Amino acid sequence: MRVDLQLAVRAALNGDWDQAHQIAQESDDRMGCWIHAVLHKMEKDESNSRYWYARAHRSYEEYADPMMELRVIADHLEKMT
Repeated sequence: MRVDLQLAVRAALNGDWDQAHQIAQESDDRMGCWIHAVLHKMEKDESNSRYWYARAHRSYEEYADPMMELRVIADHLEKMT
């Protein structure tokens, strides 16, 4: 599943929000929820984003730049493989 989440992050960083969202939506673990949260932050859907941040046990305010946050997530995922 980590590989799929890495694909989701790569897709998001490359501007393919739909593919990233589809992959993240299939994951119900904290990392998947975190990615899902960032995707909705990118979409400017704050209430939905906050919901997914809560499920990920993360803070909406922790990162101002969603692209930087995705790179941090990518680093976390890389360390987990």
